[in-house]
Amino acid sequence: MTYIQALTSFEWELFVITNNMENNDWHNDKRITIFESGKVGPAEKRDLGAQKATNEILVFLDDDSYPEPNILEVASKIFKDTSVIAVGGPGITPPSDNFWQRVSGAVFLSKFTGGSPERYIPQGKSREIDDWPSVNLMVRKNVFLSVGGFNSKYWPGEDTMLCLKLKKTGSKLIYEPKMIVWHHRRAGLKSHLKQIGAYGLHRGFFAKTYPDTSFKFKYFLPSAFTLFCILSLFFLLLPNLIQNTIILGWFVYLISLVLGGLEISKHERASVTIVSIFFILPTHFYYGINFIYGFLFKQELVSVLR
Repeated sequence: MTYIQALTSFEWELFVITNNMENNDWHNDKRITIFESGKVGPAEKRDLGAQKATNEILVFLDDDSYPEPNILEVASKIFKDTSVIAVGGPGITPPSDNFWQRVSGAVFLSKFTGGSPERYIPQGKSREIDDWPSVNLMVRKNVFLSVGGFNSKYWPGEDTMLCLKLKKTGSKLIYEPKMIVWHHRRAGLKSHLKQIGAYGLHRGFFAKTYPDTSFKFKYFLPSAFTLFCILSLFFLLLPNLIQNTIILGWFVYLISLVLGGLEISKHERASVTIVSIFFILPTHFYYGINFIYGFLFKQELVSVLR
């Protein structure tokens, strides 16, 4: 909470929405309100907070994240353009995260290994986007309410649904690399893959059901890799031409790992970089197999609160 209280330059109010009522250890700070929602998903909690908010801009954070003190100043410059209705920024692994958390986060620091490194490190310039995670997302309240808020039964994926509705208004969603939030990662391969699997399952289902922003080539790549891995298991039974193609495919993948490792090493120490390489293959495989399941076999998706 001290990170929120350190926000500079702008008036703000904070709503902490819990399943059950908890003591407000910051009751002396009238800007901070805690209230219970019952056991509901993040989308419902954020909708409740938005209804109670009195300011023009809604700021969405996760309970395992905290912002840089100047985040409101950075965003305000973007919102001066009235055609902008939402701004998103990177969620960076905090320096305080332990070794295994840093390994989990490092997987996503290269376009060769994670696909969208700008979500995890400041990268490039401000630009228009069509989808952004709600760990670091700001939205004009009037537009948020006009599209019905999150109003989503999905988690993860509630942010994709919101951004899809916002995009359909014809206004701009902007990525701003200087709008920084620090986001704690999962520790250990099991927790990492559990999260990745949920992402893959929801993205696969969305690619089929809500293709406007989810039916993209990059989201299908891990699934292609998964099928490639399965085909490789039958290597000795395959014709020479296919065997040679498989060898070439693994060579290309190895080159991608090397290039990815070089990119990761720009942001992480050597030990984290090296171990993260061993996380990448199971990450791609597990995301891919869950994407296939969501795309081909899920008629309806029911998110399970974790």
